[in-house]
Amino acid sequence: MGLVVFLPVFFMAAVMIKLDGGGTVFFRQERIGRDFMPFYLYKFRSMRGNSAAGGLAEDGPPVTVRGDRRITRSGRILRKYKIDELPQLINVFRGEMSFVGPRPEIRKYVELFRPEYERLLKVRPGITDPASIRFADEETVLASRPDWEECYTARVLPEKIRLSSEYVGSRKKVLTDFMLIMRTFSRIGGGNFKDR
Repeated sequence: MGLVVFLPVFFMAAVMIKLDGGGTVFFRQERIGRDFMPFYLYKFRSMRGNSAAGGLAEDGPPVTVRGDRRITRSGRILRKYKIDELPQLINVFRGEMSFVGPRPEIRKYVELFRPEYERLLKVRPGITDPASIRFADEETVLASRPDWEECYTARVLPEKIRLSSEYVGSRKKVLTDFMLIMRTFSRIGGGNFKDR
């Protein structure tokens, strides 16, 4: 249903990407899913085609910060409103992800925190979770740090794992997931919806 509802947005995003220099509309990147099974996560391409995050080469870091020169003009818009994340509905349709669940990471970071991910990856990863809401402005936060990757692995990722672990351990499924989805839409739209 999500794929059908957002079909016009998919079309507009594809046109924007093509008008902004052409190249592929989607990029895919390996992430680690449930039970440590790897899968390819889909996004709208928001970076130049020769970047690692564009899925075509290994010439850039896997984490993106605000102001990254690899980001295209259309990519800035797609990323601002999280439209670049919509193709993950394909992953949901394929059973690799769910709407709500721990955000899937790349193998490099999963291996750094493997004991913690042993628990997290007992469930399917998701498009959003408490950590996604808490770190919605992650790119801006990391951009202010010269040692941004060290900051990500030493401070941001451990906190993400903590929040995701709390979700996995105490979720009340339907109600909790609904509230998280509402909070996600509110954060994207600049609102102030709170889970009371």
